[in-house]
Amino acid sequence: MATPGAEIRIDVALVAMLLREQQPQLSEAPVRLVGNGWDNAIVRVGDDLVARLPRRAASAALILHEQRWLPVLAPMLPLPIPVPVFVGAPSAAFPWHWSLSPWLPGSSAAERPPRDAEQTATVLAAFVRALHRPAPIDAPENPFRGVALQRRAEAVDTRLTLLGDVVDAAAASRVWNDLAATPRWDGEPMWLHGDLHPSNMLTTDGELSAVIDFGDVTAGDPATDLALAWMMFDRANRDLFRTTAQVDDLTWRRAAGWALNLSLAYLTGDDSTSMPRIGRRTLTEVLHEFG
Repeated sequence: MATPGAEIRIDVALVAMLLREQQPQLSEAPVRLVGNGWDNAIVRVGDDLVARLPRRAASAALILHEQRWLPVLAPMLPLPIPVPVFVGAPSAAFPWHWSLSPWLPGSSAAERPPRDAEQTATVLAAFVRALHRPAPIDAPENPFRGVALQRRAEAVDTRLTLLGDVVDAAAASRVWNDLAATPRWDGEPMWLHGDLHPSNMLTTDGELSAVIDFGDVTAGDPATDLALAWMMFDRANRDLFRTTAQVDDLTWRRAAGWALNLSLAYLTGDDSTSMPRIGRRTLTEVLHEFG
């Protein structure tokens, strides 16, 4: 599945124009396009800032969620997150809100994994424990993350058919059916990152240094975020992560179900990204543990 095309061309000239209009003190700052994700264009502004601009109308609300909630979440968390320092307004040049945030140095953890998996398991367990606390009633809703695991059954079946011989569909289906039968989360909706995988984490000098891209931030079953354990760790360090994060048996099983679901989504992703590789590892770890 290829990255969706941009509905508006976002380039250096556009960002420079927006800065002149809305942040004139930055009008002379060098501007450099860093990349285009599924939802946003990422543009470096000077040495210390980064602009995030929605590429599609469907992504515009996600920027608003980050602008509203990251300042609330950041003080709770033991790792840096990209809290906006300026909220850009829609204009004649660009129809949606956009953000300026601090540039967080580092490399994608998918491309440069942390060196010490045991330390990383402990750090990430502390991060999710800090994040997974009851969310307010007006937390963003997400129809695909934080929901009951059973609601992803149709997507799992569709992707298993689409992937064909790329995966062991019989084994994956068997494990999925077992995990999806786990009782639903019956606690309060918890804050979730919503898209917690190695490509949304940064490493610096071999250590985990930041968590980024909170566009899918939502509330619900914490098992969604805990799927990262099968993306990041072998069995021993996964067990350490679970113990440190204090995850109960039922939530752990749902987390494995989420990991299987997400692995299939990643495997149908763009081969030019790290996502299919993450998907293969994740599916292998889930099937070894529960197959």
